[in-house]
Amino acid sequence: MAIQIRKTLLQIETTLIEGGKAAARPLKLFSAFAVVKNPWAGKGFVEDLKPEIHAAAPVLGELLTRMIIDTVGSGEAVEGYGKSAVVGLDGEIEHASALIHTLRFGNHYRQAVGAKSYLAFCNTRGPANAPIMIPLMDKNDEGRRSHYLTIQTSIPDAPAADEIVVALGASVGGRPHHRIGDRYQDLRDLGQDVANPAGV
Repeated sequence: MAIQIRKTLLQIETTLIEGGKAAARPLKLFSAFAVVKNPWAGKGFVEDLKPEIHAAAPVLGELLTRMIIDTVGSGEAVEGYGKSAVVGLDGEIEHASALIHTLRFGNHYRQAVGAKSYLAFCNTRGPANAPIMIPLMDKNDEGRRSHYLTIQTSIPDAPAADEIVVALGASVGGRPHHRIGDRYQDLRDLGQDVANPAGV
């Protein structure tokens, strides 16, 4: 069954002043959303989710990636990236997870931006106008704390009980006035290995 897309949404947020101080480089956050019919809605408990994942995830990955890249201007310009899904109240968290936790979805974005790190993610359930959180991290450096960011928004009429909101986010730039260092300095200070940050 082809995925039914009810609407898409594109959002751009630019931060010019943070903490009362002008940003030397404004932070730009981009987010792209698709509101889709939950392909498992009304079917009861579905054991095998793969057929719908294989049909829907590539379509959504390609669509949302194209929306981000067209708006940012290029994949190279994207610095931080992430993904999210919110399933409506009649669905399972697994339904939200199913559409974004597959390489058939995420690899469209990874390849378009030339990323090495994993896609930060959030998957939740909620009603229409539920908070949509898209955590971001540097596309190549998981320890670069300046790019630990979160896009937060909502869509007044989505998700309906039988829908899923699927989203991608991007940043051009990091937090203005970043000054908490990076995890590598913490590891050096603690005498820990990058490959074993908890020292266990």
